[in-house]
Amino acid sequence: MADLQDELHPATEVGRLDEPAEPVLDEAVVVPPDPGPPLSAPDDSPLSRARALLAVHPVADGCSGLPGVLRDLPWYDLDLGDRAVEADLPRLRDGGVGAVFWSLRLPDEGDGGHAVVAALDQLDLARSVVAAHDEGLLPARTAGEIADARNRGRIAVLFGPVGAPAMGDSLGVLRALHGLGLRVLSLHGTSWAGPAGLTRFGEEVVREMNRLGVLPDLTDASARTVRRVLDVSRTPVLFSRSAARALRPHPANLPDDLLAEVGAAGGLCLVPLTAEQTGPALRDVADHLDHVRRTAGPECVGLSGTYDTGAAHPQELPDTSGYPKLVAELLRRGWSEPEVGLLTWGNIQRVLRGADFTARAARHRRPPSTATLTDLDGTGR
Repeated sequence: MADLQDELHPATEVGRLDEPAEPVLDEAVVVPPDPGPPLSAPDDSPLSRARALLAVHPVADGCSGLPGVLRDLPWYDLDLGDRAVEADLPRLRDGGVGAVFWSLRLPDEGDGGHAVVAALDQLDLARSVVAAHDEGLLPARTAGEIADARNRGRIAVLFGPVGAPAMGDSLGVLRALHGLGLRVLSLHGTSWAGPAGLTRFGEEVVREMNRLGVLPDLTDASARTVRRVLDVSRTPVLFSRSAARALRPHPANLPDDLLAEVGAAGGLCLVPLTAEQTGPALRDVADHLDHVRRTAGPECVGLSGTYDTGAAHPQELPDTSGYPKLVAELLRRGWSEPEVGLLTWGNIQRVLRGADFTARAARHRRPPSTATLTDLDGTGR
């Protein structure tokens, strides 16, 4: 190729009409370097939009059983990735997860003392796991601490839900668990929160939870308990893993009338990504999300991966890295970006802020409750 100095310019271009032109050394046309293929337009596929959305509004996952799985493993590495679990750090990041609630599993049977010990063991393990992975995980209790963890490039971990038997029918034990980081208590499986609803002591438990800022989890609670908690609680309630019973008749799923009541009360229904409760395919999970959004409102629906709990998951959602696929499906169905932001992040933040505000106000009005089960209900457990 001719040197750039040899390129010809018409005389009129340089204004020297009276001078002869430079001799032509090479009459071949000078071709500029090949710029390569034209730049493609930005990828506007639903999956790309989903990933961009999750970078701004990450997933707050309402239920993970990771501590229980890690307890039984002789060795694991959450930082580099571990196929023995469904929610290691690489897959949490791939899925756009910014916060996760770690469920603390209790033994199926046993007395209250056994349940308390099991809860303490689980809390101790969970705190140790977070401390050992402090470059990726950060413990959190409040909406502000969750936002801080995200700003520091870490995934916020909240402790709970744990079953009500963990408090051993003692408000003092409830306060101790809260002091260790417990954030969510599931109200079922006790004499004071059962098929007949809340007893007087159960109502006092809810008031003390409000004072502490512990969120009531009503998944698996009886309809009577749900409605009474909605009456008594001054903080929003949540369902850590409940879908729509109209689409799938699972006992933990909610009928439409309860969904509407939860929506009217500002509660939050976290739809699980499990084959048993929502169906074997990604589209089945999306159907439940659509139904809950229509029935309870877009401010009252969230996500519960329910990973590492032993549950089977839809084929397209085998672990936490699948969240972008689910969000992409919702975008295809016409969900707006603000609605997706509420689903993944905003609704959990709203509930946590409500609990924090209520707790600060309640602590000014009333001291810690010293009521007992015998005092209020006249019976032991």
